[in-house]
Amino acid sequence: MFPDSTHHLIPVYTAYVIAVASPGPSNMRIMGTAMHHGRRAALMVAAGVVTGSVFWGAMAATGLAAILARYAEALIVLKVFGGLYLLYLAFKAGRSAMTSDNGQSRHNDGGGSSSAIALYRQGLLIHLANPKSVLGWIALVTLGLGPNASPATVFTILLGCAVLSVVIFGGYAVVFSTSPMVRAYRRAHRWIEGFLAAFFALAGFRLLLSRS
Repeated sequence: MFPDSTHHLIPVYTAYVIAVASPGPSNMRIMGTAMHHGRRAALMVAAGVVTGSVFWGAMAATGLAAILARYAEALIVLKVFGGLYLLYLAFKAGRSAMTSDNGQSRHNDGGGSSSAIALYRQGLLIHLANPKSVLGWIALVTLGLGPNASPATVFTILLGCAVLSVVIFGGYAVVFSTSPMVRAYRRAHRWIEGFLAAFFALAGFRLLLSRS
């Protein structure tokens, strides 16, 4: 359908799958939510992450993300907000790690579980507040757009990456909410939440202290 542009799509999709499927704050949050709160909750977080990814993709495709990236102040604001939010997630995971097994069991049975909107917002904020998402999408769009790229090619890139986002992030939500994963979480929730706390804290500090 797009004979002059299709050769750009495979590298873009390949790079996107590698970037999105690699362990990161978004995937770790989906995984933790899936084991802790179940499949529906994890899918809501995944929906927020997908929305954030599509938003930055649209921004990159229209050139707005490139303009944003030229203003250091804007990226600094994103870095600070994103770093602080990751530290907030680290605090929540750490607090969960210190919860007793009985308290954790009651929590998993429904007490204190977040609303669907709150879970969606968590996923959305994780992705929107990450400046690496902006820069990554700029690189992807640049990789996929040749000198004669048509609007249809841009749309194809965005649509394909959106579908891949749903498959990958939704896949994490489904896989880590299966019975074996949930049982493993209940047996070792302190270790798992402790690992997530350390991961989010490290990611948050790295984001706050990074120079680029």
